[in-house]
Amino acid sequence: MFQISSSLVVRQYPGRDVVFLLDGSDGTRTGFPAMRDFVQRVVETLSVDDNKDRVSVVQYSRDPAAQFFLNTYMTKGQILDAVRGLRHKGGRPLNTGAALQYLRDNVFTASAGSRQPEGVPQVLILLSGGRSFDNVDAPADALKQMGVLIFAIGSRGSDIIELQKVSNDPSYALSVSEFTDLPSVQQQLQASVEAVVIDVTPESPTVLVVRQYPGRDVVFLLDGSDGTRTGFPAMRDFVQRVVETLSVDDNKDRVSVVQYSRDPAAQFFLNTYMTKGQILDAVRGLRHKGGRPLNTGAALQYLRDNVFTASAGSRQPEGVPQVLILLSGGRSFDNVDAPADALKQMGVLIFAIGSRGSDIRELQKVSNDPSYALSVSEFTDLPSVQQQLQASVEAVVIDVTPESPTVLVVRQYPGRDVVFLLDGSDGTRTGFSAMRDFVQRVVETLSVDDNKDRVSVVQYSRDPAAQFFLNTYMTKGQILDAVRGLRHKGGRPLNTGAALQYLRDNVFTASAGSRQPEGVPQVLILLSGGRSFDNVDAPADALKQMGVLIFAIGSRGSDIRELQKVSNDPSYALSVSEFTDLPSVQQQLQASVEAVVIDVTPESPTVLVVRQYPGRDVVFLLDGSDGTRTGFPAMRDFVQRVVETLSVDDNKDRVSVVQYSRDPAAQFFLNTYMTKGQILDAVRGLRHKGGRPLNTGAALQYLRDNVFTASAGSRQPEGVPQVLILLSGGRSFDNVDAPADALKQMGVLIFAIGSRGSDIRELQKVSNDPSYALSVSEFTDLPSVQQQLQASVEAVVIDVTPESPTVLVETGKKDIVFLLDGSDGTRNGFPAMRDFVEKVIEKVNVGANKDRVSVVQFSREAEVHFYLNTYNTREDVVDAVRGLRHRGGRPLNTGAALQYVRSNVFTNSSGSRHLQGVPQMLILLIGGRSFDNVDAPASALKQEGISVIAIGTRTSDSGELQKLSYKPNYALSVSEFSDLPSVQEQLSSVIETVQARSTPLVPTVTEFTDLPSVQQQLQASVEAVVIDVTPESPTVLGMFSSMFST
Repeated sequence: MFQISSSLVVRQYPGRDVVFLLDGSDGTRTGFPAMRDFVQRVVETLSVDDNKDRVSVVQYSRDPAAQFFLNTYMTKGQILDAVRGLRHKGGRPLNTGAALQYLRDNVFTASAGSRQPEGVPQVLILLSGGRSFDNVDAPADALKQMGVLIFAIGSRGSDIIELQKVSNDPSYALSVSEFTDLPSVQQQLQASVEAVVIDVTPESPTVLVVRQYPGRDVVFLLDGSDGTRTGFPAMRDFVQRVVETLSVDDNKDRVSVVQYSRDPAAQFFLNTYMTKGQILDAVRGLRHKGGRPLNTGAALQYLRDNVFTASAGSRQPEGVPQVLILLSGGRSFDNVDAPADALKQMGVLIFAIGSRGSDIRELQKVSNDPSYALSVSEFTDLPSVQQQLQASVEAVVIDVTPESPTVLVVRQYPGRDVVFLLDGSDGTRTGFSAMRDFVQRVVETLSVDDNKDRVSVVQYSRDPAAQFFLNTYMTKGQILDAVRGLRHKGGRPLNTGAALQYLRDNVFTASAGSRQPEGVPQVLILLSGGRSFDNVDAPADALKQMGVLIFAIGSRGSDIRELQKVSNDPSYALSVSEFTDLPSVQQQLQASVEAVVIDVTPESPTVLVVRQYPGRDVVFLLDGSDGTRTGFPAMRDFVQRVVETLSVDDNKDRVSVVQYSRDPAAQFFLNTYMTKGQILDAVRGLRHKGGRPLNTGAALQYLRDNVFTASAGSRQPEGVPQVLILLSGGRSFDNVDAPADALKQMGVLIFAIGSRGSDIRELQKVSNDPSYALSVSEFTDLPSVQQQLQASVEAVVIDVTPESPTVLVETGKKDIVFLLDGSDGTRNGFPAMRDFVEKVIEKVNVGANKDRVSVVQFSREAEVHFYLNTYNTREDVVDAVRGLRHRGGRPLNTGAALQYVRSNVFTNSSGSRHLQGVPQMLILLIGGRSFDNVDAPASALKQEGISVIAIGTRTSDSGELQKLSYKPNYALSVSEFSDLPSVQEQLSSVIETVQARSTPLVPTVTEFTDLPSVQQQLQASVEAVVIDVTPESPTVLGMFSSMFST
């Protein structure tokens, strides 16, 4: 299929294919972490992200095991993540010969991503800790004859003569005493590779050049009936061989496989797999279907309706040739004429191959031309017709033209954020698959891959559940995969009002990927199969006031008046008898959306929330001390991801990076690079500095004196917001207080992220607010706090006007989080805990601008039942509490649960109003002693001003309860959870005390020159965002909700 050879030798190669073969036998258990670190360091030096270099890792002992192939990961970040996750294999004996043979047959192959036929140098780096049990000569020679460059590194247990034999040249065999000494030979290895990689020539060179064609969509239709049981393995092998010849990895060719007997079944669609390796894996995994009779006609019709379609990955509308290869072992039980003709009219090229049991006339009828019908005696003879098939395809594939060509014209628009809200209640169980298909078809029409359109899906019944947000997936393929994987939620009643409110608070937001502040049209498509149990008026109006365009589609069980009320206009409410009829309204829906999407204007035009600022000056301060050597690559990747989100090329945002240990060193200043490409190149090239001790104070002072200055590119005098992001892996050796304060007085907004070796109190001191100090276990976990960082940034004030400081004091409202022990030990007492929570809620004034409530249950791990901004009425909260089910599990990790609520619940994005001065309360109900330590997380909550009230039973540890509580008298106790009503009054008294204590004071100053001393308090208290900023009063702080969106 598919390749035409000619002679071409390319001197300028596009990169290298590098394979690491790691000894994972019992003898390298202690040395394996050092081997893994070595691989990481080498990968760091490669050019993966521009598709120059590719990497594979194979581990072996008795048998080899590919950890990932050359085409598994296409970005350096993915490869490094995979390498960090490697675990020692173990086993014996050490069969290096078998492993080398495995590489030849399974890794240095086109299907596994090798580009050897294109002349790309092939490099093997072997790390071995012992002598091979089997012979290495023949497999090593076979690799060298293929042109593979072999470098071998051994330790004191290796046989240096064997390593030299394996390597292309004795000088390519290196040795260390222990694998921990590998860094000492890294330079030597790189020098050797660089010296030879350009001139590498296979001993028997074969260079293939593939003819340029636009690509093909190839579908295999395999007879899986009872009659082909013995022949099926041969059919599967044939498909593999054909796929091997296709150009899948550069997205030219796509492949689908369908198997059929009485009914057809898609094994995978044209857009299911995007790499040859994935397709080959799927083909190898095919199992014979079985069944009878053989309905070829029905299978052909199925292909027309379900496979040769845009939603299944067909590119027929773009003019890509459509090819069908049918392998059939018998005569069809049904008629093939009409469905075969329908495929031909679409422009599908049909080739048919039969065996002795087939009807050759039928195959000729199905094919576009009688010569496209081939025949073998048995399917084991398929290799004999492969060449003939390929020649036939090549002869026609370029000139194929559909009999009825269709030209699509797409109107140019700036993009849309499209949210689907799907009724997942009990009443839509049978219709849900049709709703899912409808969403797929609509997504097919959107422009996702060029970042014009974004998509989110939310499913709801009693409660809403986001399936994915607007910024979860950035490619159409990812979105379609997620949509295909949707499962019906179930539940009742149908609360459409609560779901609309959820969208307003959690989905049409900057943190969830909405671009509403940038003027991108916001579209909501509601599919509802029944009447709402709750009221829809207020939440629908709130969305419309935000400027969201609402379209509603109902079925016969829906209330059309309700749908019209929800929609922006009665004409935007559509109706079908059953959800299977949704295709009938798709055109009408699209026409309505197109007609209004450009002119969408919020009902209240003052709702614009983002000021047009001139940009941001962002400085990254990276801990480059000895303690961060292994974590530095992850820090570098994090910086890259953040830079990707900035607007550098239009000179809005500027970036600087400083690395420090004993002394700071600017890697580049704010005015060094003016394009995003230059900055990313510089970041990728960062090398760990090393050194000790860690002087964070000196580094902060350096930033103030040398980086946040006009000469270094800072635009602070022009009112451009100044942002510092500190990544630190340890406690500072010097004092940080004065230099951190000096930066804050300049108006620099400081965020600090630490790892397990950091001092969280120090990071909180450095940051503008304790909530701006985030923490991860390892720097490889940095992606997990990116959203949290975003939430912190969003809470920052846009404008501080020192001339007339105003502090907003919120009284009469509180945020209450219940943390419930759901471990195995509370199974009997859980109903009483649930009733107690309900009684407490009955006494609070629940509302979006009144009291807010969240419930979290925990045992080994914590699980949120609902957040502070999930429900806005007491009834909704009480309903949710009544529906709580005991979680179970052990051990009881109270410390981890406290850390979880601090990081995930008491946050701006989860509805906490801590920064507006609203009292924060945590009510902990616990029935046992914690298995983990509670001290640090409890202290962290107290430092943030969260009042912890702990209630335990006779099996709890009273000392621990007092430690957990904000004050010892906030620790209450009952004999059994059934006695909880006896402490309800006492709890109410504590809550009232907390509320009175939490009322913030208005700051005062002696002289206006002391105003900087209250700036921190002012920032933490101000809730309102000032939009109008006059040039005379330049802003020094900013809210950057887009800065860290992923």
